[in-house]
Amino acid sequence: MSHPHPELSAPPALADDGLRVIPFGGLGEVGRNMTAFEHRGRLLIVDCGVLFPEDHQPGVDLILPDWSSIRDRLDDVEALVLTHGHEDHIGATPYLLRERGDIPLVGSELTLALLGSKLREHRLRETVHHVVTEGDRITFGPFELEFVAVNHSIPDALAVAIRTSAGMVLHTGDFKMDQLPLDGRITDLRAFARLGEEGVDLFLTDSTNAETPGFTPTEKAITPVIDQVFRESEQRIIVACFASHIHRVQQVLDAAYAHERQVAWVGRSMVRNMGIARDLGYLKVPPNTVVEAKQLAQLPAEHQVLISTGSQGEPMSALSRIAQRNHHIVHIEEGDTVLLASSLIPGNENAVYRVINGLARWGARVVHKGNAMVHVSGHASAGELLYCYNIVKPRNVLPVHGEIRHMQANAALARMTGVPHVVIAEDGVVVDLVDGVAEIVGKVDCGYVYVDGSSVGDVTESDLKDRRILGEEGFISVIVVMDSVTGKVASGPEIHARGNAIETASFEEVKPAIIEALDLAVAEGNTDTYQLQQTVRRVIGRWVSGTHRRRPMIIPVVIES
Repeated sequence: MSHPHPELSAPPALADDGLRVIPFGGLGEVGRNMTAFEHRGRLLIVDCGVLFPEDHQPGVDLILPDWSSIRDRLDDVEALVLTHGHEDHIGATPYLLRERGDIPLVGSELTLALLGSKLREHRLRETVHHVVTEGDRITFGPFELEFVAVNHSIPDALAVAIRTSAGMVLHTGDFKMDQLPLDGRITDLRAFARLGEEGVDLFLTDSTNAETPGFTPTEKAITPVIDQVFRESEQRIIVACFASHIHRVQQVLDAAYAHERQVAWVGRSMVRNMGIARDLGYLKVPPNTVVEAKQLAQLPAEHQVLISTGSQGEPMSALSRIAQRNHHIVHIEEGDTVLLASSLIPGNENAVYRVINGLARWGARVVHKGNAMVHVSGHASAGELLYCYNIVKPRNVLPVHGEIRHMQANAALARMTGVPHVVIAEDGVVVDLVDGVAEIVGKVDCGYVYVDGSSVGDVTESDLKDRRILGEEGFISVIVVMDSVTGKVASGPEIHARGNAIETASFEEVKPAIIEALDLAVAEGNTDTYQLQQTVRRVIGRWVSGTHRRRPMIIPVVIES
């Protein structure tokens, strides 16, 4: 997709001691986070994530950031900094490393461990890893980095302060200010204040919950709800959540242990991520609690807990297959309880409710965010953002990570606290920090890069349009054989339709019109095969639209004999 700012041209050359910010994803959408910082001819990248496709993007597996504007400068990249281990921040990294495999990777222990398993899946060799923790400082070229602990819905999340001769940038990554986190690791507001005293020239802040007033509830607020679900359930319990939500899994494990139940992981990503979290000590597994799924199936239902992927209704996920009763191990029964311990990602509502209805049809009790407090957000609400602006006191603010409405709400909060300069940009819009002032200076090409099977970037918007037409309207093929000597129709038209419920017999009434249009075209000197095919397309298109009120894909084939 092209960028919706036709008034902007390519950015000028960067000032000698300026800092350039180029967002390749995550501004105007929730996902696909990737931002490049340029200073003194060198580049630093923060995050490299994916966006998951919606219904209007059929056949697409993943959507990547578009870094084509720096593709010829990848040798200038000093490092890739990963703020935390969610897919929308690390998922595109293997595709970037395919283009330059030795980019140094910087992140926390858990983040790099989760990425490492992904790199092995892509059969990429391990590149240079720099494991960092809060308080660490490390320098790459003209960029000096300092890391700050932040609280999020995955352990080991980090904000990063980037010091350059042009000024200091503070990038929060995804964060909230949970004062009672399950792991005891709170957002380090003292470090935020210290950096503010030093002088934050540009503050990039998470916008996802900027429209939500007050403070995001704590993770511990969910514990009594989960305990109640376990206390009231008399048969099997199935919990669906994100495979990266280690805190939520920990709460379920603790509840299972307290209620004398055993737990099994279901779903490849859940098995992989929980194994990593357990081995690194981020997940504390009570004794004799976790067993293999096949072993769990042999226990009485009242002692079973399954933790599964599929909380967003993904068609091939474990929970979807359980709802359809075609999972190879789990067979849903009347009286089972299913706990959807996650929020609804916008665009997934229909898929999730389809799964809920499928589970309810077999007699399962489904507990979800609509009827119980079983999930809290991992992002700071308006009250937390105001708090941060007041202690950091930045000179410039660039809202990131969110849709346009989220970023605008975040910008309004910044202005309320007296921030002198607030810039709202979108993917591809270039912002320069020069002499302490941030402003938009141009744009670079920045569209969607689609991953479709083994294809990366080959699928276009035109291809997706064709797929939508095929899916919604079907297609009609028309084959006509033309006599190359006389220019007359020698055979056909032979017409076939699929996916639109048009009876084959009904095409008899349009065949004379096609032959007449072809004769007229030849008489006017239009003998080119492509022109004749377009003639067929126009005639059959007008007929099917007027007769059947359909607009299928039309595939005309004209053959000379």
